[in-house]
Amino acid sequence: MKVICPKCHDRRKDKRDKSLSVDLGKGVWHCHYCGWSGTIHVGERSHDAPKKEYRRPTPRPITTLSRKLVEWFNSRGISEWVLERMKINEGEQFMPQVGKKMNTVQFNYYLNGELINVKYRTGDKKFMLESGAELIPYNLDSIVGQSECIITEGEMDCLSFIEIGKNNCVSVPNGANSNLSYLDDFIEGFFGDKETIYIAVDTDTKGLLLRDELIRRFGGERCRIVTYGDDCKDANEHLQKYGKESLENCLKTAKEVKVEGVFMLDDYEEELDAIYQNGLQKGFMVGHPNLDALMSLETKRLMIVTGIPGSGKSEFIDEMCVRLNILYDFKVGFFSPENVPIQLHAVKLIEKLCGKKFQAIDNRGENITPQQYAHAKEYYRENFFHVLPEDGATIDNILAKAKYLVRRRGIRIFVLDPFNRIEHEQSGGETETQYISRLLNRMTAFAQQNDLLFILMAHPTKIKKDNGNGGVPTMYDISGSATFFDKADFGLVVHRERDESKNYTLVRVEKVKFRHLGAPGDATFKFNVINGRYIPWKQSESVAVDFRADMEDMIAAKERDEITQPSLPSGLPWEDDADSIPSQPQPPAGMNFAQTPMQMQTDDPNMPFTPIDPNEPLPF
Repeated sequence: MKVICPKCHDRRKDKRDKSLSVDLGKGVWHCHYCGWSGTIHVGERSHDAPKKEYRRPTPRPITTLSRKLVEWFNSRGISEWVLERMKINEGEQFMPQVGKKMNTVQFNYYLNGELINVKYRTGDKKFMLESGAELIPYNLDSIVGQSECIITEGEMDCLSFIEIGKNNCVSVPNGANSNLSYLDDFIEGFFGDKETIYIAVDTDTKGLLLRDELIRRFGGERCRIVTYGDDCKDANEHLQKYGKESLENCLKTAKEVKVEGVFMLDDYEEELDAIYQNGLQKGFMVGHPNLDALMSLETKRLMIVTGIPGSGKSEFIDEMCVRLNILYDFKVGFFSPENVPIQLHAVKLIEKLCGKKFQAIDNRGENITPQQYAHAKEYYRENFFHVLPEDGATIDNILAKAKYLVRRRGIRIFVLDPFNRIEHEQSGGETETQYISRLLNRMTAFAQQNDLLFILMAHPTKIKKDNGNGGVPTMYDISGSATFFDKADFGLVVHRERDESKNYTLVRVEKVKFRHLGAPGDATFKFNVINGRYIPWKQSESVAVDFRADMEDMIAAKERDEITQPSLPSGLPWEDDADSIPSQPQPPAGMNFAQTPMQMQTDDPNMPFTPIDPNEPLPF
């Protein structure tokens, strides 16, 4: 049943909201507003747990410990009063690891005062639990009715916290094992009422796995992570090296668990400080000066590209991906069902990589040589990947394959080309706009969670010549919804002018969400039909473009360390006076900030550089 929560009702604006869920059968409650939860069955097992018959060990008299064992515990920082409190025993026990009886220290596991299990430990760290006995946390009775508790990875760490007066401490029974099924019977009755749970396990690899599973089971919102410094892996080691006060300080300084979707200043303080000191920085550039003057890119962003069919959208996306890969080692994943069979897509990408035609027979030196082809294949194998889900091109399947490429191949760019080849699953009662918004939100979330640039190509509706834009589509013309413009971090329109008097490709930067990354504007290119590359071109003058593919091999240039990441463009790198041009314009006197490339004044308002020399190679 749902009732008003007595804990948060007084501070709620909506006094009618019944936010407290109560399960009368189980005797448990939880408030969905303030998080208050609890059970009437404190200190009881779960009433839902299946009953299994376990063997109970025969209790042994708690004997006086030998002086040698007491001194051993003392050397580990554990006092004799702790041993007496915890009913530590000593005696011989058959140890199957060595096939004989050995002297052991015995840790007794109690539940409601009844002996449930015993763990035996030899001097050389061999362990054994009672065969057939139930697994339960060590010292479980100590946390009943407590608002806080500590969970450790072993009995010695548990004793270490008891040594500093923290009696509400338990230990997992089987070390750093992520199988916590033994907790099922105790989650509600013993841990359900805890406001704070300190996870104080080891800081090695297995300990971190245990920590993550404990957090998942208990809920990160009430967990705190205890750490011991770089030179200590557990509580007992810290106690021995630094003493009681220092171990208690570890508890006091335990950090909250980062809850997904909730951020505090500590999570981004270093980045904020860097922005304060250095200002907002430009992102990644593709190496075309005319485009770099308008836009720089970041990962964790969604770029949407549109244009009418045959305008070269996919070719330009490939161009950007190849350049970002060469400049920044960004591996790329493609979902591009219109580029099938996949080998045809590979042809386009390899031509862009090599700057030559993909063909073995060559009479004029314009084609990729066998050596270049072999080299390009090895490079391609490590940097470019394709997904075509066999079980349907749903967004779930596409993103699952992309996630695999993130984990296994480390891709930093994922291209979905085009949007209309997704097998859409619009739910009943959901408008088209709502559906598209939901899909774009998923793509943005995927980019943010996996730190990559997500590039989506989406077709526009049919564009009329009299649209007031010269027939060039806008992002608002994308088929389905204006949501495409609203949700994009970067918006590009690629348009090919087919008039013989123009015959160039217009790349219109229509949206840059964050102004430090750029601003809207136009860049024009000539398309090299031999190798599929784009060449920056100034449309205001008639400039011939050399299509003979007289270019150096980009991959070879990269291996010669001749590939450099582009800086803020102020002119073409092949201009005669390029060396005399500063990389960034100097601010006027009295100003304490630098102008961006978008603020630069040029002689030609149409383009920030002079015509390209057709005999020069690309900036690479």
